[in-house]
Amino acid sequence: MSEIIRSIVLGIVQGLTEFLPVSSSGHLELAKYILGDTSMAEQSLLMTVTLHVATALSTIVVFRNDIASVFKGLFAFKWNPETEFSAKIVLSMIPAAAVGLLFEKQIEALFTRNILLVAAMLAVTGVLLLFAHRAKDTGKPVTYLHALLIGIAQAIAITPGISRSGATISTSVLLGIDRGEAARFSFLMVVPLILGKLAKDIMDGEYGQTENFMAIAVGFIFAFLTGLFACRLMIRLVKGSKLIYFSIYCFVVAIAAGAYILSLG
Repeated sequence: MSEIIRSIVLGIVQGLTEFLPVSSSGHLELAKYILGDTSMAEQSLLMTVTLHVATALSTIVVFRNDIASVFKGLFAFKWNPETEFSAKIVLSMIPAAAVGLLFEKQIEALFTRNILLVAAMLAVTGVLLLFAHRAKDTGKPVTYLHALLIGIAQAIAITPGISRSGATISTSVLLGIDRGEAARFSFLMVVPLILGKLAKDIMDGEYGQTENFMAIAVGFIFAFLTGLFACRLMIRLVKGSKLIYFSIYCFVVAIAAGAYILSLG
């Protein structure tokens, strides 16, 4: 399979699974395994980060009105609902940013097609979604404590196989937060982190030695376009309390992937 076609497949997988609560990183690792991707950890992580940037851009497009409202409030230079929302977003970023900076090499080592790890973490995601499906929606707003707890869930979801959106939305729903607000907060809180990761890698020269820029670009485009569709779909699904289907899906994929790897001896 050519590298361009492989990038298209990975882009579509990322675009769909970044927003659907089934772990984009886990599915990317599964896809790389199936496609025979033998990239080193650093190269594999480069593709993963690039595709995440594409879906972050999808998020910006879908929530452009919300983001514009936040910036408008910030430039009013006074404490208002938009400023408070931004403060909660910043607070939610701290756990994942700390983990990313302190354990960067250890995180890179996780992205080496460790399918048993992915299968186990997908099962964890399935459990989270099952609990969230059964939780009652009390319509609470996001508080500062909620933002910190959701941020911790996001930090844990760095592990491939644990869905970031699944972990953060499930945590929000279990805390009684309004489902629509849970989806909005979950999707917006990751954008600064991904863009920050991109900026750090550029400054560190991580992208200066990319061997196949075209493959990276094609993957980016497909992830972005697919992400636009998946983001809007997920918002409707969360509001409709249909997380149980994704829970079942995660369990099925986890069992199938784990059984396959174990069968190889």
